[in-house]
Amino acid sequence: MDMYAATVPVFDRTLASMQNWIRIARDHAKAKGFDESVYLTLRLAPDMLPLPRQIQIASDAAKSGAARLAGIEVPSWRDDEATLDDLIARMQKTRDFVKSVSAEQINGSETRAISVPRRDKEPYKFEGQDFVRFFNLPNFYFHATTLYALLRHAGVPIGKMDFLGQAK
Repeated sequence: MDMYAATVPVFDRTLASMQNWIRIARDHAKAKGFDESVYLTLRLAPDMLPLPRQIQIASDAAKSGAARLAGIEVPSWRDDEATLDDLIARMQKTRDFVKSVSAEQINGSETRAISVPRRDKEPYKFEGQDFVRFFNLPNFYFHATTLYALLRHAGVPIGKMDFLGQAK
């Protein structure tokens, strides 16, 4: 398994798609004449984290995934984004970070010991390949998909090809 190819380009492409969805949402709000900040409160269920947290967690999954596989420190960023433009910038910052991690740093990490801290519990422990396949990528896609679902539910005109990063 090419650990770099399975992660960094995947994170970058999906984050680019997510940026596009937020831009489309911003344009949709303007065209419909409502305040784009309405999107910041979206949830699919009352006990669900709102839209900004979906982006922040997807961002955290991408940056922590690349860093842990590379054996480098995971950058710590404040989760203080208050506008759609702030969220677009967060995704760009994440893209810039993951692209700064080289294939040489990540490849060969299939059996690297990966520890994922948890609040008040023992950390999750993985070997690199299982971390990617069964934790990191599923977590990343869960939050990307949730963002997509929130925007679609709100009437934002995005579709499957936007999710796949194929829309022009």
